[in-house]
Amino acid sequence: MKKVINNPSDVVEETIEGFLAAYNHSFRKVENVNGITRRNLKDKVGVVIGGGSGHEPLFMGFAGDGLADGVTIGNVFAAPSPNNVQSVAQAVDSGKGVLFVYGNYMGDILNFDMAAELLEMEGIESRTVLVRDDVASAPMERYEDRRGIAGDVFVFKIAGGAAEQGLDLESVAKVTQKASDQTFSIGVALNPGTMPDSGESTFTLADDEIEFGMGIHGEPGVERTKMMTADELTERLMERLLDESKIDSGEEVSVLVNGLGSTTLMELFIVNRKVAQILEDKSITIHDMDVNSYCTTQEMGGLSITLLKLDSELKELYDAPANSPYYKK
Repeated sequence: MKKVINNPSDVVEETIEGFLAAYNHSFRKVENVNGITRRNLKDKVGVVIGGGSGHEPLFMGFAGDGLADGVTIGNVFAAPSPNNVQSVAQAVDSGKGVLFVYGNYMGDILNFDMAAELLEMEGIESRTVLVRDDVASAPMERYEDRRGIAGDVFVFKIAGGAAEQGLDLESVAKVTQKASDQTFSIGVALNPGTMPDSGESTFTLADDEIEFGMGIHGEPGVERTKMMTADELTERLMERLLDESKIDSGEEVSVLVNGLGSTTLMELFIVNRKVAQILEDKSITIHDMDVNSYCTTQEMGGLSITLLKLDSELKELYDAPANSPYYKK
């Protein structure tokens, strides 16, 4: 697989440099680490997101007004270091504490928790909300083991909106946790992505195969089967999502149909059309639908569907203004 890169060991730093060259008016680099912050930081709870590189525009693309204040960036598919996390948190802290929001992966948990301990020693209070939206990654009785995938986007949105309202740290963490608990995703893989440093594929699939539930780092899914039509594929994904989420008629959702890297908008819109039909047939109210490639895995082919179950509090925060290079409300 061809990639437009220079030295593979420089991809993270050069990605950040290119991002800041484009959006320098809104963001700055945190000194000596791979992290960025907003330039117009406010006197409020700081929201810090992050994780491994390779999923662009996640995570840098979701810093901005009404979203994250800082982003801590690891190597490709690797957690940011504790020092990286700590430095970004220090940079965004206004004295009102910092909320960490990130996907449920062991490396991230270890390093963010270590950073939180270091921050506590400095007198900087922090809280953590883990995103566990991937319903295929573990059964409900093992909810704590579920991974975070494209549902990150909805949880980041709620966290940023709550912090922007001036809520205190405990309140921001509480409503963000509620958003995480009400966010449900499932994906399907069509083709692998490749690692920038080695060129190795993240997994293997035959040309006529797809895999339901595969993770964004190539983690095994729940079923490998033959390729099927868009409508059949969408029906399978939605059946699992609605069963897991217990979302029922009369309830209200926001929807994200997310491309995993190389899947075209044409394909995503065809899937979104079927998602809308299924929800309407079940009398589930669609508050908002978003179709984009926010959480990717290099040139991986495939998609995920995310549902955020809304109540009045989450709906207000979801609708609050937000502005970043890759996400606007």
